[in-house]
Amino acid sequence: MTRLAVLSYHTSPLAQPGTGDGGGMNVYVRELSSALARLGHEVDVYTRRSDIGEPDVVHVEPGFRVHNVTAGPAHEISREELLANIPIFTRAIATLFRKDGQPDVIHANYWMSGLAGHELKHELNIPLVMTFHTLERVKAATFVPESDERGIEEGRIFACADAVLASCDIEAEQFTEHYNANSERVHIVPLGVEHAFFAPGYQPQARRALGLNENTDMLLYIGRLQELKGVDLALETLIEMRQRGRDVTLAIVGGPSGSGGRETLNRLRQRVTEASVISRVLFVAPQSHQLLSTWMRAASVTLVPSRAESFGLVALESAASGTPVVASKVGGLSTLVEDRVTGRLLESRDPTDWADAVEELLDSPALTAMSNAAMLFAKSYSWKAAAQSIDDLVHRFEATGLIRC
Repeated sequence: MTRLAVLSYHTSPLAQPGTGDGGGMNVYVRELSSALARLGHEVDVYTRRSDIGEPDVVHVEPGFRVHNVTAGPAHEISREELLANIPIFTRAIATLFRKDGQPDVIHANYWMSGLAGHELKHELNIPLVMTFHTLERVKAATFVPESDERGIEEGRIFACADAVLASCDIEAEQFTEHYNANSERVHIVPLGVEHAFFAPGYQPQARRALGLNENTDMLLYIGRLQELKGVDLALETLIEMRQRGRDVTLAIVGGPSGSGGRETLNRLRQRVTEASVISRVLFVAPQSHQLLSTWMRAASVTLVPSRAESFGLVALESAASGTPVVASKVGGLSTLVEDRVTGRLLESRDPTDWADAVEELLDSPALTAMSNAAMLFAKSYSWKAAAQSIDDLVHRFEATGLIRC
């Protein structure tokens, strides 16, 4: 048995994905921690307390606990405040380590957690495993950069970490291209799917369960409402198809995220009104991870129009549900969708091209075959397999003496 300290500073694995800072990373931390606990490891996740009513420790399941650590005010705070409170978070965790016993491995998630993990590694001589989820220099190549400071700090963490996890070959190549990462420390650990929830089903029944129209084609967007995720392109695709006379609707499942999230939502609502598609666009509050599978089974096509994406968990879960995906040809999405076999991959961000791709899928006699191919492709991804990869890495640390037995 190994004790793992998982750092998830800026968002809790227990938080609702699809709103605020909650997204695929929340699912990743929760599902991977659960899978590691089921392999016999002791997993303690440390996150910043964001509500005064949160208990100090939540026992999620045997071997898996979440610690809510006080670091700044117990409510949502700005990016600047998050950065300012990282030292407090770091010191609080060091205190908990002294109290509860030192872990064998630290696994930090996102660069802010990496800052804490970097300091704790050197102070306490604990090996550091790092998952970035998103990277500043990769995002800056296709979108608005956040700050030079972040890229510099990410570079320092790359140089320090004993292992950096990539979700696919493309992400591993980005590590080398943008951060000169040591390839010997890069380990590819794909994300997983909870196949008990994300599996094919009967579309009409899924729509009845959600109270949706059973007789129209339905497009689906799931994710945070922010520019990076490209939700505006999903809406423009629907508008283009409606202008062509296509009987189609769009469900947007998610909530505002980041400093521009509320502005993004307002802009979407305004565009819906301008284009006279109010009755054809459904804004849905963030849903529990398990309920998302019903939305995916109800959809005709899932749209993943991200401007940058390290992996693209929504695309994989949609594939597992038997729903073809039309996605941007960026990052990990390029490894999850095989063009014209399991869905469509597009380099263009022109709504006309996206509408063409969606119509091609909907009108294709091979649509059922594509759905089956997508489902079979997703079968190879599981959280158990991801946890086993971490387990193998831990054993490697033990063999090389990084973990003191």
